[in-house]
Amino acid sequence: MPEHDFRSPRLFVDAPLDAGATVPLERDQSNYLGNVLRLNAGDSVLVFNGRDGEWRAEISGRKRADMLTVSAQTRAQDRLPDVACVFAPLKHARLDYMVQKAVEMGAARLVPVLTRFTQVSRVNSERMRANVVEAAEQCGIISLAEVADPLPLERFLAGRDPARLLVFCDEAAEVANPIQALQTAQAANAGIDVLIGPEGGFAEEERTLLLRQPAILRLALGPRILRADTAAVAALALVQAALGDWGGSDGRTGGRVPSPLAGEGA
Repeated sequence: MPEHDFRSPRLFVDAPLDAGATVPLERDQSNYLGNVLRLNAGDSVLVFNGRDGEWRAEISGRKRADMLTVSAQTRAQDRLPDVACVFAPLKHARLDYMVQKAVEMGAARLVPVLTRFTQVSRVNSERMRANVVEAAEQCGIISLAEVADPLPLERFLAGRDPARLLVFCDEAAEVANPIQALQTAQAANAGIDVLIGPEGGFAEEERTLLLRQPAILRLALGPRILRADTAAVAALALVQAALGDWGGSDGRTGGRVPSPLAGEGA
């Protein structure tokens, strides 16, 4: 892992970043820096916007922190591996947890899908985006995961790129070695979608539809039943270790695409 500065506060700003640029602070950011962190004019923070890398910036303002002056870049912009976390939405606290952990795991896109047994019918996309930013700020991440609008599972499957590898985490699959299955399958250049179902599992008609998809890898996540938020973390860790950037790659994937139903029972 490259050396990061974990001692300096980090802040996401939605403004262009370059040497000499000035960035006005929003009220909650000003309150956070001045009243929570007790920082004053002249103190420095690290800032990022998901586009221009990470920069050091100096706080200015009289009565409260109200402006940042950007000085020097500390890290160039990187990019996330082309891995999407596709999941049935959960209730508040557990959804917050899952989004934060997916960001920490390096997911580039978060896609909520509605299934037959999904327990949540409405998704707060703004809350999800806030959790993406918070996790990135806390963990030294400078590329922000995209948050997609929720849509039915059938529409997601109909609209996705069929060249992408679909890792179907299925509690009904026979237990085998998931790392071996992933390494054998390898990933398509078009990227990877990791699908996590709801607490009640997938309906049989949904499972049938999924198993008809091209470039699919049906995967079990061990001998125990996992809660959906735990399953998302476990699946993303497996995918990143076998096919993602945990092996020192730049996040791009390559290799052959498995045939339909490849890895069934994995």
